[in-house]
Amino acid sequence: MHESNVRVRGERLLADLAALARIGATPEGGVNRPAYSDADLEARQIVRAWMRDAGLAVRVDTAGNTFGRREGADSSAPPIVIGSHTDSVPQGGRFDGALGVLAAIEVARTVRDAGIRLTHPLEVVDFQNEEGGLVGSKIVAGRFERDALALKATSGRTIEAGIALLGGDPSRLDDARRLPGSIAGYLELHIEQGRVLERAGADIGVVEGLVGIRYWEVTFTGVASHAGTTPMADRHDALVAAARLVSMVPAIVTSTPGRQVGTVGRLAVFPGGANVIPGKVVLTLELRDLDLAKVGELFSAIEREAHAIAAATGTTVSLEPTHTNDPSPTDPIIQQAVANAARTLGLRSHAMPSGAGHDAQNMATIGPAGMLFVPSVNGISHSPLERTEDHDVVNGVNVLLAAVLELDRTLS
Repeated sequence: MHESNVRVRGERLLADLAALARIGATPEGGVNRPAYSDADLEARQIVRAWMRDAGLAVRVDTAGNTFGRREGADSSAPPIVIGSHTDSVPQGGRFDGALGVLAAIEVARTVRDAGIRLTHPLEVVDFQNEEGGLVGSKIVAGRFERDALALKATSGRTIEAGIALLGGDPSRLDDARRLPGSIAGYLELHIEQGRVLERAGADIGVVEGLVGIRYWEVTFTGVASHAGTTPMADRHDALVAAARLVSMVPAIVTSTPGRQVGTVGRLAVFPGGANVIPGKVVLTLELRDLDLAKVGELFSAIEREAHAIAAATGTTVSLEPTHTNDPSPTDPIIQQAVANAARTLGLRSHAMPSGAGHDAQNMATIGPAGMLFVPSVNGISHSPLERTEDHDVVNGVNVLLAAVLELDRTLS
């Protein structure tokens, strides 16, 4: 059979997805497999068994990531790496991350079943603790700070203990690092987690890049005072000021065309008494876009508004930066391979950014990296209601397969 006619076995893949979803299953239909939990370990163990059944040589690196490898015709060629993660957010969905890992295994099975000999080695990866900060891929990319080993994951275990639980060795994390140029490329299939594809009537998302993210902690300081005895004209209410800014953030973010987003995700009110005028409010501000210059422009507008609100309410305000994730453009060759694969299969593709972080952004520091998305029903993710239709799942894995075959011919 010619390579262009090779297709994955959809029923096999869907059965695997259903089986994996039983590990950490919740009554609502989702999964609860936070990193370093017993369910996380159980899922990785079954994934390792499926990798072996697919004819892959399985290893767990010192970071606790699982790799399955199929050798290529050129023993000196760097590998093409495909995969994602199988840990979940608490009370999450059955597709986020898991689809990418099982899709990669199905591609490896299909290559074996069809008797295709790739030039490059093919590696399937199940990264650890993606949901807790891309920990596994950060270690592989040399971007992990060892101080973070002491941090506790949602499961209650520290990252250090979790790595050991998964079969890694936290004392030898440098052994898991892969140097730039050591992979031919990385490609990750993921659910979209939004409604862009659904609204565009598209089957496949060709990811142009992973957005940059900047975070600030915004503090309004007023005067805490008695709620019954302080006249309205004499108040310096920090919550009133914060509320005005919260309502202004979406207005400012949408005031200019583009795909940028802005969020106030957390708000703490002090002292927090029902009969006390709030004297201090601390909130988080997050801005995302592929272009950090645009993020900077939006922040400047928000900052100006914050100071104007403070002046009008008799409060003061500070905006302190806390964290920055740089944007990560995907590789044009990989983008083209995904688009070509979709077109060959008669599917409609749509170019779009990823608004969420993924392991691909760390792998992009090692070699050419890219992603493809499949639609999420109603854009719901990180929820038991998360769902991707069976035909979209199978379409995505066939695009992944076709893109891998093309990249095997085009990547050095």
